[in-house]
Amino acid sequence: MDQNGLLVGKGDAYAQTKHILGIIAKALEEAGASLDQVIRTRVYVTDISVWEDIGRAHGEVFGDIRPASAMVEVSGLIDPDMMVEIEADAIIEA
Repeated sequence: MDQNGLLVGKGDAYAQTKHILGIIAKALEEAGASLDQVIRTRVYVTDISVWEDIGRAHGEVFGDIRPASAMVEVSGLIDPDMMVEIEADAIIEA
């Protein structure tokens, strides 16, 4: 969802993935960290057939960082138009 609560990238798993990872990057920045500190992501998708689009977006955002990652197909997310949900674990040193 965007800052106004509207779904970003309806029907576009690539766009949703890029948007979600942007939110994660911003949250890390606000915590004094960056994507470099992400060690693992879990990607939940409602249609595994679009895995290449999701993987491409993930690869573009993380580049050489290469966190461990899992992609799991689920029957649905909280909004039927959501195609992707991502969890990220990062190690942030105090």
